[in-house]
Amino acid sequence: MSTEMLYKVLNADGSAYHGGNGKWFLPKGRPGKWMPELKPDKLEACRYGYHLCRHDDLIQWLGPVIFTAECRGERIDDMDKIVVQQARLILKLETWNDRTARLFACDCADRALALIDKPDPRSTESVRVARLYAIGKATKEQLAAAWAAARAAARAAASDAASDAASDAAWAAAWAAARAAASDAAWAAEKKWQTTRLFEYLDGKRT
Repeated sequence: MSTEMLYKVLNADGSAYHGGNGKWFLPKGRPGKWMPELKPDKLEACRYGYHLCRHDDLIQWLGPVIFTAECRGERIDDMDKIVVQQARLILKLETWNDRTARLFACDCADRALALIDKPDPRSTESVRVARLYAIGKATKEQLAAAWAAARAAARAAASDAASDAASDAAWAAAWAAARAAASDAAWAAEKKWQTTRLFEYLDGKRT
């Protein structure tokens, strides 16, 4: 059984968020039940097996709910995930919620916008409004307007793929700015920074 800290991102009801079928057994005061054991010789990334995140993978797989997890049996280490024969959920990370997710997105967007000399004012404003909304100082209508403006900025500054990848106003700004201005090395450095900041929120060091 692995003692490494692993993570699984799901919908709140335990259903898959990043693809796949079925539901995971949720932890309720104690770890969830082990998922059914799979055939070890058929494990294959993105095709067969339980997919989990390591510490440095998590930034690429964020979603509604993050659980800590553990695995046992055979394991395949892929570039941005692991694939295992059997797994279970240990604990829901309550520190990952709408507020912290939005604030984290704003932090990333601010970093991304700093990579370009003259960021689009629509992107800058979208981050400001998203941050205010996260702390209860902006309305849904204001957020929606900022999101629409940021989407327009993303389409103007980046590829359609980068625009589609953005899930809210702050992410739209982050992807547009970063993909337009960052080299591969700079992007890797930003992802490292993002991972550090993400775990500051998950570890309760930021609220």
